[in-house]
Amino acid sequence: MIWTTKAQTDFSAKSEELGKVHWYRNYDRAVAESKKTNKDILILFQEVPGCATCRNYGQNVLSHPLMVEAIETSFVPLAIFNNKGGHDAEILKRYKEPSWNNPVVRIVDSKGRNLVRRIAGDYSAATLLQRMTEALASRGELTPGYMELLKQELSAKKGGSLREKHFQMYCFWTGEKQLGKIEGVLETESGFMNHGEVVKVTYDANIVDESQLEAYAKRHSFRPVDPNKTYRVASRDVHYYLRHTDYKYLPLTPLQQTKINSALGSRTNPNRYLSPKQQNWLKEIKVSSFKSKILMNTEFNEAWTFSEQHRPVTLSSN
Repeated sequence: MIWTTKAQTDFSAKSEELGKVHWYRNYDRAVAESKKTNKDILILFQEVPGCATCRNYGQNVLSHPLMVEAIETSFVPLAIFNNKGGHDAEILKRYKEPSWNNPVVRIVDSKGRNLVRRIAGDYSAATLLQRMTEALASRGELTPGYMELLKQELSAKKGGSLREKHFQMYCFWTGEKQLGKIEGVLETESGFMNHGEVVKVTYDANIVDESQLEAYAKRHSFRPVDPNKTYRVASRDVHYYLRHTDYKYLPLTPLQQTKINSALGSRTNPNRYLSPKQQNWLKEIKVSSFKSKILMNTEFNEAWTFSEQHRPVTLSSN
């Protein structure tokens, strides 16, 4: 099936310290692949088997489906064990990395030259993704849309800048469509409160502040309201436009859902927010029967099984 990607490397990660990325395990082979594909090398110096920090890095950073896809699509992934001898020890010495150490990441070109600042002592997915986008920029490459969205989500979680705001309007379908367009809005949710239609907005205060959000809402005749115990989710209406298309069968992060729903409601192309794998899945869905789409939805969600910390909110087929 189109969503079961063949391993692109010579080592299929089976250790939890390595997450779900398929890694090269030989430096020379990674260099050869780098020259062949014109992709830079993302080196993980990792202790395998390792301590809790090493295991958590594999489970919480290197297992996020979009992070895995970004690493395997945009870079040549290479794992060097820092607690082994032989070839691993030679590469460790070449880069002057300590043995028996917590995870370290370098992104280098085919000549072994560092492209961005080495990651050490920071075990967050947000920092890894930031370095990846910096490396792409150093080559003059644009960051794919799905990576930009993921960076926004991860940065907001890491920085503690998530905020919520409720707005009342005449139609929450329109409310989600318009509010979802705003840069810095991470998630929208249709609901009812005090017998009126409202949209709950989750946003990154480092990108858009409360006054900017309220000013935008006012221009669209939306009124800010304080949440109270009467609030309830309009479960059948959340992301209304997305729910009425084949996009509902895809596993998507909350921000992807929000931006795709807004794009569909505004009749603009939402595919810029999908990863290459998600775009392939969508093509397969579009030519499938309803029964097959339901089956695909289950298989896609299984492919997206990863840590609770980064669990995506997926839509039902209803």
